[in-house]
Amino acid sequence: MRFLTILAISINTTMMQECISITGMGSISPLGSTLIEIWKNYTNSDNFFNKEKSTEYSAPLSLKAQQEVNVLKESNSKYKNLDNSVLYAIIAARNAIKHANWESENDFGINIGSSRGATALFEKYHQDFLENNQAQTLSSPTTTLGNISSWVGHDLQTNGPQISHSITCSTALHALMNGIAWMQSGMATKFLVGGSEAPLTPFTIAQMKALHIYAKKETEYPCLSLDLEKKRNTMILGEGAAAICLEKGEKSNALAKIRGIGYATEILKHNTSISANGVCFEKSMRMALGNHLPEEIDAIVMHAPGTIKGDLAEYNAIKKIFCNKMPNLTTNKWKIGHTFGASGMLSVELAILMIQHQKFISIPYLDDGKQPAQINKILVNAVGFGGNAVSVLLTRD
Repeated sequence: MRFLTILAISINTTMMQECISITGMGSISPLGSTLIEIWKNYTNSDNFFNKEKSTEYSAPLSLKAQQEVNVLKESNSKYKNLDNSVLYAIIAARNAIKHANWESENDFGINIGSSRGATALFEKYHQDFLENNQAQTLSSPTTTLGNISSWVGHDLQTNGPQISHSITCSTALHALMNGIAWMQSGMATKFLVGGSEAPLTPFTIAQMKALHIYAKKETEYPCLSLDLEKKRNTMILGEGAAAICLEKGEKSNALAKIRGIGYATEILKHNTSISANGVCFEKSMRMALGNHLPEEIDAIVMHAPGTIKGDLAEYNAIKKIFCNKMPNLTTNKWKIGHTFGASGMLSVELAILMIQHQKFISIPYLDDGKQPAQINKILVNAVGFGGNAVSVLLTRD
């Protein structure tokens, strides 16, 4: 772990001396699992919340995506015993490397993390233990966090380094940061990075309710992410996985390019809080901007979980940096909920799609009809319990 910390620190000292190209991306979420389907769902005003898996709102995978997971599970006898968080990661990873035209012999690195890991399996095995006073044989190997990247590596048959970690809701962007650090160190030229989460279990949802941040009211838009006038917390959980392929240097087939990355942690007053002015966000965004001027940024994909304090803190940090020249602000949590450790990479996916299609995806209940003249530079934010923020600067060229 100390080695990874040193690698991460190297990003700060060298500050993106070389461009990192994103050459492939893949995901599975309530939006679907193909880029055509995902973009189509982004361009309408629908959300994907229902009470199918709980008495509370959640955003499960689409029926088609669930069937895809079931097919994967039945394709290999070993996969039948894996948690959905692992299966989702395998599907996202397959989609990403196919998009990038990578082959297993490339020996690319893998860093796919998760906030909660094998949530459903862990709860199942624990319940079995309480009832029978005996643990099942596979209870340990199938619930370790390293399970995710190691099984993805097994499925893709690559011999590169395989890392999994949990840094709460900013996990996926920390994975991106680690991948960049490995490449800048000269120890790798390609890295598959992302996050995966399958948190739609009664216990996990109950934990969020215990924090008094979960949406209660049935409305047209149950999660009012980025609505700074809301009077209640409206966070809702979603599930899914997303991964991107990173390559060192300027690549002609790049979907987007990473020109800056920043990170920060602030001193907490409470286990779940960040400061009212989002100090960690301000620091991470300033670091990611580097020599880029604030007015160059066309849009920001915010973390904005749908809580009163969380949304406002991030907005305050943005306002402090951008003052009266605010870029267009958006998020996908009003549509697919908060996917914990996968959320940052799903936000990166949204940013890349907006860059590719040159269309800003606004929030219906906040839509002022304003479209940026161009979408060349986008900041993506993520933060997690513990006040750890990561910001990534993506550019078209």
